[in-house]
Amino acid sequence: MAMKIRLTRMGSKKKPFYRVVAVNSETRRDGRALDFLGYYNPMREPAEIKLDADKIKAWMDKGAKPTDTVRSLMTKAGIGN
Repeated sequence: MAMKIRLTRMGSKKKPFYRVVAVNSETRRDGRALDFLGYYNPMREPAEIKLDADKIKAWMDKGAKPTDTVRSLMTKAGIGN
């Protein structure tokens, strides 16, 4: 089973809020997540990024691959790949 670490959209219209989640790669964007790993709020100034480094490392050890967007958020949050 291929797994991804990606964003799922929350919030209301014109006020996006994203959760960073671990999901099966075949699951739709807002489908059921296996685990919640943090969040990203682009509406704040500066953008608010909160990630659980231990959970992300555990999922990556299990074979989950972060998307390009999540990888850049990890870099901004100071979590190495």
